[in-house]
Amino acid sequence: MNDPKIIVALDFPSLTETENFLKKIQGSKCRVKVGKELFTAEGPKIIDLIHDYNLDIFLDLKFHDIPNTVAKAIKITSHLGIWMVNVHAAGGKDMMCASREAIENSYHKPLLIAVTILTSFDDETYEEIGYKKPLINQIQHLAKLAEDSKMDGIVCSANDISNLNNLVKKSFKFITPGIRLGMEKDDQKRVTSPRDAISMGSNYIVIGRPITKNKDPFKIIEFINQEIQ
Repeated sequence: MNDPKIIVALDFPSLTETENFLKKIQGSKCRVKVGKELFTAEGPKIIDLIHDYNLDIFLDLKFHDIPNTVAKAIKITSHLGIWMVNVHAAGGKDMMCASREAIENSYHKPLLIAVTILTSFDDETYEEIGYKKPLINQIQHLAKLAEDSKMDGIVCSANDISNLNNLVKKSFKFITPGIRLGMEKDDQKRVTSPRDAISMGSNYIVIGRPITKNKDPFKIIEFINQEIQ
């Protein structure tokens, strides 16, 4: 599998726990995601560790700040050899365009992905923060804004993709968290299964606890890969 669809969320608090897990999945067909907890705890050395295991890295820090600040941060990620990095689409077109320009002449260009609305939001919690448009309309708006800003794709729920396909070009990528193997949702609200997510149009699926908490993570990754082929 030259383009693994599974991205395993490494939601661990330390380098030691991360390495213990990486040993268990060594040789598996997947990529990995480093989020705020792990990167804050260990910094760039966690990136070096993962590179030792020859895994592509999605650096999930969801940058959202003034354009100049985000552009500088994105440029640094290109020096780290990151496969994919994300920003919040709500940061606006200037911020996203600045991110693109920051890596345009870099030797290593990570995929630039924009976060639309977090999958931890449902209609009720979305309305709490004051958005006026219906949830799906806001997601559509941000998806189109991301494409116009030269992003490579977006992070969204797989359930939203059918409402987005006709708005963006075919090469635009959909990265979908909120993937669950059973009925559990944890802190996610808009969830789906791996097979359904891929059939809905997901290019990459982000899976955390269903894999990291499993006694045999290598085996469950293998099972999911067979299921989504």
